[in-house]
Amino acid sequence: MRVNNIRLIRRKYFNSHKGQVLKYISKKEKFFKGFGEIYFNRIYNKKIKGWILHKKNTCIFYCVVGVVKFHFIDGLGKEKKIVLKEKSSKIILVPPKIWFSIESKKKSSTVANLISIPHNDKEVIKSEKVKSYTIKN
Repeated sequence: MRVNNIRLIRRKYFNSHKGQVLKYISKKEKFFKGFGEIYFNRIYNKKIKGWILHKKNTCIFYCVVGVVKFHFIDGLGKEKKIVLKEKSSKIILVPPKIWFSIESKKKSSTVANLISIPHNDKEVIKSEKVKSYTIKN
């Protein structure tokens, strides 16, 4: 899979006199591949989580709190960087076979990650280094 297959999808906020609601995902979405699990990742300032590659899972990311920088690399060495902020009303759809890391740009940030099939250690590859990029904690 290639990084140009990563999609940034706008979501809608619905306003009421009591606050706002953001529809994260619906099973009616054309890009929705199924529900496996949802994780909430908290990342601390200047810390990076990754590198991670899902062999089969599609990931749908949303920034719940803070500001996060996503770094993606595909099997051809092509790169893509996306920054999400809380209340940005955007989600990132990441197909399988793309390496990613997540970095917080605030004191603490939280990212929701909906994966299409339940977690399985054999389905995930983790590394401290991808290409010439090294995770520095």
